[in-house]
Amino acid sequence: MRQYDYTAVYTSLLTPDIVGMVGQIHEYKGEQNLFIEAKADTLSQLLEIAKIQSTEASNRMEGIYTSNKRLEQLVREKTMPRTRNEQEIAGYRDVLSTIHESHDFIPPKPSIILQLHRDLYRFSGTSVGGNYRSTDNIIEETDAQGNKFVRFQPVPAWETPEAVERACRAYNSALDCGEYDPLLLMPIFILDFLCIHPFNNGNGRMSRLLTLLLLYRAGYIVGKYISIEKLIEKTKETYYDTLQESSIGWHEGANTYAPFTRYLLGVILAAYREFSSRVQALITGGLSKPERVREIIRGTLGKITKAELMRQCPDISQVTVQRALNDMVKSGEIIKLSGGRYTSYIWNREREK
Repeated sequence: MRQYDYTAVYTSLLTPDIVGMVGQIHEYKGEQNLFIEAKADTLSQLLEIAKIQSTEASNRMEGIYTSNKRLEQLVREKTMPRTRNEQEIAGYRDVLSTIHESHDFIPPKPSIILQLHRDLYRFSGTSVGGNYRSTDNIIEETDAQGNKFVRFQPVPAWETPEAVERACRAYNSALDCGEYDPLLLMPIFILDFLCIHPFNNGNGRMSRLLTLLLLYRAGYIVGKYISIEKLIEKTKETYYDTLQESSIGWHEGANTYAPFTRYLLGVILAAYREFSSRVQALITGGLSKPERVREIIRGTLGKITKAELMRQCPDISQVTVQRALNDMVKSGEIIKLSGGRYTSYIWNREREK
């Protein structure tokens, strides 16, 4: 059976670039805490937006969809799920809320992981939730030509309970020691969880929920206000590539955790930078409505849709948002990326040079 030695792996991750990323996140965490203490009420809007985006993005990565209207109603608990997809979305919503509200009382241990997985499927009406897989499986991938191949083979089903127990014990032991930064222990544990692949379904979504749980317990609560799941979804090709790279040789204990660690730290950094940008927009509350729309787009790395703008500015009418978009397109400040109902906009950074 594979050994789980987090202290040895930790030492291998202390490269200059990784240590530099950790240092940057520490600085952002300090700024985050100061602002949250002073402006907790102001952040309620960001909190609601992040809940919707997190629930949507994490489920969409697994091919679980519903309409935007139904999604928002489900996340706000204004309706009951009607389809299997909506049952899984509602389950994710509930587990996410549990982690948001009670993370300090949810230690990462096997019984807790099983309970969270049970709640993920609480609306499904089946016994799939809260049980480890009972049969061996493989993680497959389909290439552009439609050919399937094995991406990774998890531990055998009989070994799963003990593997989860060992991974949790190794993580908690290293954390309780007080000598190791949880920012580096967290990606080690998440990669091990994904390689163990303990459930028949829901492993990816559980891994993202556990990522939030471990971050929150360590004081890094940016994921409450900026959707880390959405950032992962936007970069999912890199996410899967680094998972693959870091899982090679995992069964023999010969894998390197560095690629996945760099990726996950990069996502956390991106979340903090976006949080900082949003905070600046909140601080400059005297801006007009069109100026607020402008600042949100300017502070967004990559594209943004009108629907996303509307969710971030619930007090601004659709007419005002559209007028602001039209004006900025005409002035050349933003670029319109046509895509029918998925039309999006991006800040024209070339214009700033």
